Amino acid sequence: MKLKLVKTVEIIPSVPFDFDSTFHKPDHFTTGDNLYKTGIKWQTWMWQEKTLGLKFTNKGTRTKPKIEVSIYSSGKLDNNFLNSLVEEIKYRYNLDLDLTNFYKTFEKDKILSPIIKKWKGMRPGHPSSLYEYLLIGIVLQNATVRRSAQMFKALLESYGALLEFDNQKLWCFFKAGRLENVTDEELRALKLGYRVKSIKKIDEYFSKGLMNEFDLRGKDREAQMTELLKLYGVGPATVWYLLFDVFHHRDFFNHVSPWEQKIYSKVFFDVDPETPVPVEKILKHFEKFGDYKQLAVHYIWEDLWWKRKNESIPWLEKEIRI
Repeated sequence: MKLKLVKTVEIIPSVPFDFDSTFHKPDHFTTGDNLYKTGIKWQTWMWQEKTLGLKFTNKGTRTKPKIEVSIYSSGKLDNNFLNSLVEEIKYRYNLDLDLTNFYKTFEKDKILSPIIKKWKGMRPGHPSSLYEYLLIGIVLQNATVRRSAQMFKALLESYGALLEFDNQKLWCFFKAGRLENVTDEELRALKLGYRVKSIKKIDEYFSKGLMNEFDLRGKDREAQMTELLKLYGVGPATVWYLLFDVFHHRDFFNHVSPWEQKIYSKVFFDVDPETPVPVEKILKHFEKFGDYKQLAVHYIWEDLWWKRKNESIPWLEKEIRI
């Protein structure tokens, strides 16, 4: 589907702001729905059941930030739609987040201080809706990054839409209900394995309106956890990621996967990843970050993956699930 440029808007994030580390997360596996190069991010979006192509361009500096958002669509978009889209972009990428107190609190921290100086203005962020993120979470379960990427690519290319905009071709996620008439056998042919049942049930749950992301945003963390855990195939580990990326709980940290345990052991304790520090000790160590546990670890984690993007880290290569 070819899209045309219908609107260009400017967004002014809170200061300071780092464009590249906000819009590009090297630890995220390649999905086929986005493309990044320094200062520019192309991303497909499904918003209010419309497929869009978005081009984010850095037009400012860390202290005087400005983002130009070029919006591509197959048809006209009214002002109400555009205004809601801009607000959603601000939400998903935390563009109004005030980081002042976070930086002040850890300006002398041995590990965090140099990382903050390097990535000052980085925001946690994720372009996906709750529905999309849940399906990503399902394909990540019990699989290597390579295997997860293959499954996600198969889903997108089978049921999503290929969009052409700004000389790019990227896949766009499908809306909830798209899989209603897709058989289990057809999904298994994509090598999704046992995940088929979970994917179908989540698609059905959202298409019937049994869960609404925006209603859930207004509830407290315990209520969000309760609702999310009702979903078939969704466990505490997946919910933990959702609470940070989708619902922006930056103080909550109660889960460490086995591969993350090895990486944290090396980064925080300088211990051989093959003999990792117990999870309980890692979680206790993170308590020092207080109300910023997730945000602090996000900064440290992203710094590590940016290093890997630019240079080889032999011990990390052994541990990541590629």
